[in-house]
Amino acid sequence: MNYQISDLSVDQPDRNRQTAAILVEGFSEHWPESWPTMESGLAEVQESFGSGRISRVALNTEGHVLGWIGGMPTYDGRVWELHPLVVKPSNQRRGIGRALVADLETQVAERGGLTLWLGSDDVDGSTTLAGVDLFPDLLGHLGRIRNLHGHPYEFYQKMGFSLSGVMPDANGPGKPDIFLAKKIGGSALD
Repeated sequence: MNYQISDLSVDQPDRNRQTAAILVEGFSEHWPESWPTMESGLAEVQESFGSGRISRVALNTEGHVLGWIGGMPTYDGRVWELHPLVVKPSNQRRGIGRALVADLETQVAERGGLTLWLGSDDVDGSTTLAGVDLFPDLLGHLGRIRNLHGHPYEFYQKMGFSLSGVMPDANGPGKPDIFLAKKIGGSALD
């Protein structure tokens, strides 16, 4: 599949609507409350144009949006949050998500970022971290995590991210947020 990755900007209303539609569709199965409507999707797209943020899309040869990734700086730009990542469901498993993550890593490194992190919710029992009280042995549960129903944390691990934590009950009782992080730039420790 031929595609290119470029900036998404506020002055591209058609691409912004396509991006919002992909966000709503892409999260509807496992995270339906994240962006349930076009209005909420468009609001998220508009937020991605905030100061210092990165908003990039994969476009096919006709200029249609296939996927979207965003990045937000924290810790004075040394650490960046990957938020969000979505690929149109009909185009998943074709390398687009991998290409978007690699592109974001390049963008973050060019801005002096050292670490890229993300949170990936488990609201539907996709991992062994859902539906249990994690507090008695928080790190033990994280160390024994298993993927039960295609949770994306394994995708990120294949991209070089490491499990870095979990926030129990972030989305309600038994619905944690799983944190992953990856070293991007060099450091004085190299």
